Amino acid sequence: MSENYESPELLTLEDEDGKESVFEILDTMDLDEKTYVALTPYFENPEEMLEGDAELVVLVSETVDGEEYLASIDNDEEYERVGTLFLERLMAEYEEGEGPDSES
Repeated sequence: MSENYESPELLTLEDEDGKESVFEILDTMDLDEKTYVALTPYFENPEEMLEGDAELVVLVSETVDGEEYLASIDNDEEYERVGTLFLERLMAEYEEGEGPDSES
């Protein structure tokens, strides 16, 4: 019996100290003329995922000198509003059974 699992969309980000971390892109959202991205740390080993924190990282896409990059959201109200919208969307998707274990 074969199961159809989609490969996660991964993104490697470098922090201010030059440390690279791999994240899985969970969702993107256009809101108020900005594009936001919801990420979670990626673990190749499922056991590591269970041991890790269920962290949701929300970043905003910005363009500087023609270069697009992801940046932290400095405004607390904006971060809370966008984070809440992502959580609601992700929970609705999970509750509808559209997660990685569902059949299409």
